[in-house]
Amino acid sequence: MSDRTAPGEMFLQPKITGYRQLSKDETALINEGKLLAEMVGQFVEKLRLHPQTPTGAVPVVPAFSELCSIDQRWVSIGATQLQQGFMAVIRGIAQPTTF
Repeated sequence: MSDRTAPGEMFLQPKITGYRQLSKDETALINEGKLLAEMVGQFVEKLRLHPQTPTGAVPVVPAFSELCSIDQRWVSIGATQLQQGFMAVIRGIAQPTTF
């Protein structure tokens, strides 16, 4: 099939239980969301390179050559919630018919 299908036109994909046939536009939106999620994931990984702030400590402004300390607990909470958010918006586009 040609990549030049009209906007909104359906294209055939292998059947996935619980999912309906997606249009080109819906597929493009999902792919865009997946790309954004990958970019956010790279940012989270960058944050994970920083040292952990000791529990109860106030982060100190580091010298220019040092990595600043970051509360990795909050980074993990944020990562989980961002993953949930991306899964939710992708599900909103795909509209699966199963739990």
